[in-house]
Amino acid sequence: MKFGIFYELQLPRPWGVDSERQLYQNALAQVELADRLGYHYAWEVEHHFLEEYSHSPQPEVFLAAASQRTKQIRLGHGIIQLTTNHPARVAEKVACLDLVSNGRVEFGMGEGASITELGPFDRIMEDKRAVWEDGVRCVMPMFKDQGFEYDGPYFKFPLRNVLPKPVQKPHPPLWVACSQLETIEMAGRRGIGALGFQFLSAEMAHAWVHAYYNAFTRRQEKLCDYQSNPNIAMVSYFMCAKTDEEARRRAEGVTFFQFSLAYYSGAKGRERAAPGTVSLWDEYQAWKRANPEAAEKALTGGLIGSPETIRRKLRKFLTSRVDQIILLNQAGNNAHEHICESLELFAREVMPEFTAMEGEHQEWKRKVLAREIELEEIDTTPYRERAGVGKGVAISRLTGAEAVG
Repeated sequence: MKFGIFYELQLPRPWGVDSERQLYQNALAQVELADRLGYHYAWEVEHHFLEEYSHSPQPEVFLAAASQRTKQIRLGHGIIQLTTNHPARVAEKVACLDLVSNGRVEFGMGEGASITELGPFDRIMEDKRAVWEDGVRCVMPMFKDQGFEYDGPYFKFPLRNVLPKPVQKPHPPLWVACSQLETIEMAGRRGIGALGFQFLSAEMAHAWVHAYYNAFTRRQEKLCDYQSNPNIAMVSYFMCAKTDEEARRRAEGVTFFQFSLAYYSGAKGRERAAPGTVSLWDEYQAWKRANPEAAEKALTGGLIGSPETIRRKLRKFLTSRVDQIILLNQAGNNAHEHICESLELFAREVMPEFTAMEGEHQEWKRKVLAREIELEEIDTTPYRERAGVGKGVAISRLTGAEAVG
């Protein structure tokens, strides 16, 4: 099992004149620390116009800065929106980042999640999957050392040679955002790594990992010519401290994360109020006062706790064969110093036990991909209802809002 860290770059109101600069600088310092501590991946999202929830519209800028402060950690687009970016610009961004990072890029792709984001780019929710598929078919040939032209339903591109080319050949590893559980199977069928943006029980993870690898090995249908990437990663809320109680106190931003996600995903079409008319932080504080038990319960999930508590939770996922756990603790107003202390404590007292098993895991994966091990076809129907609360989860249980999609 490998470990990554994940950034939305959240910034609750009120905003000061220096708030965004400090947010970015703290996050870069955290990635630099994670690199020294031996974490394997740093993932950065792309979102647009989602006030307080995410101030990260240009992940390649953040990741390029991180590349100059780190040496080993892989730098992941988690994700680039193929619906709101022209494929040629995507290919250019990915290749340039791969060059400045000396070949450390992971190329995660996604569709975008709301009218708030898609509308200004003349995209609609109803066809975003079709646009994404067309974007994949258009962008992948651009990494080849030759000219290319394309005439698809959503993207047109005249004969050009897109430059520069990435260090990694034929291209950086491909991933797709899996905000819906069913998308995990789709990722396997497309031969692409699955970035699972939901928080699953060990039983759910076991079923969906089987669905992914069975689709990958038995029913693979690539969208075009690209190199497969058999990997499945799962994002989890995270805060590690000496005691469970201290970890929960330090992780209060996780509850704001869940609340703000519900705000942007709970309305029809995920369309929200006009800019500047709502303070999510004030709304969150009012909700928390009215729902103290739900707020407290929200901090019992994910990987929040002492090293022993987190170790116990992770051991349950060993049999599920998840390739990577991505840790998210830059949330709400979680303190920079607490995030750093959490990364250090986890790396020292928890991570070594699980990274030591990576060789055995890779041998298991080799046998699965070679069909030397045939995985059971598990019925995923009982596991389509998301457990708990979190990114990509039906968090109406937390907010009382009607979750969409």
